[in-house]
Amino acid sequence: MNKLFFISLLFPFLLLASKPKLLLLKTYKEQNVTGWVMSEKLDGIRAYWDGKHLISRGGKIIHTPKYFTKDYPSFEIDGELWSKRNDFENISNIVRDKIPSEKWREIKHYIFEVPHTKGNLFERLKKVKPYENRYIKILPQIEVKSRKNLQHFLKEIESKGGEGVVVRDPNIPYIDKRTNKALKVKSFKDMECKVVGYTQGRGKYRELIGALKCRLESGIEFKVGSGLSDDERKSPPKIGDLITFKYQNFTKYGKPRFPVFLRVRK
Repeated sequence: MNKLFFISLLFPFLLLASKPKLLLLKTYKEQNVTGWVMSEKLDGIRAYWDGKHLISRGGKIIHTPKYFTKDYPSFEIDGELWSKRNDFENISNIVRDKIPSEKWREIKHYIFEVPHTKGNLFERLKKVKPYENRYIKILPQIEVKSRKNLQHFLKEIESKGGEGVVVRDPNIPYIDKRTNKALKVKSFKDMECKVVGYTQGRGKYRELIGALKCRLESGIEFKVGSGLSDDERKSPPKIGDLITFKYQNFTKYGKPRFPVFLRVRK
């Protein structure tokens, strides 16, 4: 018997689908995007439906309850599994469960693309309209009227705890790669690093960790202490974990200035 087939019988949740080619964002740099559309950048789990399976950005099959996908279309759709703002860890735990739980009822799939479909963005999304239900929602797209309009929308989203905004040129065909026709807009920058150690806490944190020792891909090491909750200081990310942090800029030594912990990227 084929070894891979045997493993799949024992551990079906380990099966991988083909890694999908998806629309990916570049960073907004004060370009003129008047006439484009904007939407909230949802801080959830990217999920691509290939017509049969829900697949993560990394190519893993996401195991959902049958009721969640029973009315999905036979064509491809792409979006974000999301519940509410500041709920990433809960969303991640629900979506990554090997055996789907009833907590899936908290999740909705917000659709922002219909891969490999002809027409502009609105024409592509119109194809999903008949399939909207309790779990499938089309992410609203709002016209950008000016730079001031975009900044006001960004400020509104961030004031409510949102991650940021996505702006897109709605008049171009579908793109399945990183493009300057789709941009993320945030008041701060973020990136990932690997946890390589800890520092001891002081004062009220003397029994807990004080900061995470982290390493960038470049090899530069620095510490991330801000943004950690008391629970995260008691049970910190593991050594080897990738974490996302936000920062303002870099020092002359190449270290992130004012890094703040956001989440573990599992």
